[in-house]
Amino acid sequence: MLRAAGESVPPTWFVLVGILSVQAGAGVASRLFAVLPPSAVVWLRLLTSAVVLLGLARPALRGRSRADWTVAIGFGVCLATMNFAIYQSFARIPLGIAVTIEFLGPLSVAVIGSRRRTDLLWVALAGTGVVLLGRSDGTLTLAGVLFALLAAAAWAGYIMFSAATGRRFSGMSGLAVASVVGTVMVAPAGVAAGGSALLDPRLLLIGLAIGLLSSVVPYTLELQALRRMPPRVFGILMSLEPAAAALVGLVLLNEFLTLWQWLAVACVVTASVGATRRPAEPAPAPPSGADAEPRQAPGREPD
Repeated sequence: MLRAAGESVPPTWFVLVGILSVQAGAGVASRLFAVLPPSAVVWLRLLTSAVVLLGLARPALRGRSRADWTVAIGFGVCLATMNFAIYQSFARIPLGIAVTIEFLGPLSVAVIGSRRRTDLLWVALAGTGVVLLGRSDGTLTLAGVLFALLAAAAWAGYIMFSAATGRRFSGMSGLAVASVVGTVMVAPAGVAAGGSALLDPRLLLIGLAIGLLSSVVPYTLELQALRRMPPRVFGILMSLEPAAAALVGLVLLNEFLTLWQWLAVACVVTASVGATRRPAEPAPAPPSGADAEPRQAPGREPD
């Protein structure tokens, strides 16, 4: 009955709810910074996500080649760097601005290597958005912008490793292994920063909620959506993420952007839609759960 109910929901709604879930998780995490440093919050997020994903995926680890482990570890390093950097950025600049800058990573992946001349237009439009972000009213800090740029670079690497991992691991197994790698990588900074506060059951529950909102829920919804819509349409919808981040920042965090900053968000969203959009092709066979790769380009990380 649940499967039938899910089939009756338009796949567009799965994508949009997944986007809101990711940004709601980011908003809840940002509110937690008042009692826990960002490095501790991101470690809680990675830890809870890893536990849930391991339980769901139950990855088979025996018989893996050195190349398999190299790819999975690289995936985990990008995952950890991306999450650590963007949380540091959230603590310093508005959520919507941080995500807009971070989105330059997958946007770059989408246009690099393209032979379409029109993609130069989208690059110029994204660059215009970055320039407009410079017309700040003092809400931006250099450290916050640099952390967001680091997250963008890590996100680009994440997309590359995600594709390679998807070819070597089935279903969510690769993501589960990468989540463990990322959790271990961030653990020293996260545990040192959080200290005894990490033993607070209330904070642990909030960390679990952040992990579910930011990783498990959107990943599951995106898999469902990709089974029923072309990847081209999926990528266009995911381009709305910076705008969703700005709205969540406004509602949950009272982060008011200037007109120039809203225009910057619009420029990056439009550039992302343009770079992602491709001429319609014959619809391929729906991907299986093992073959579907959500959040490839441009899109939000599942973790």
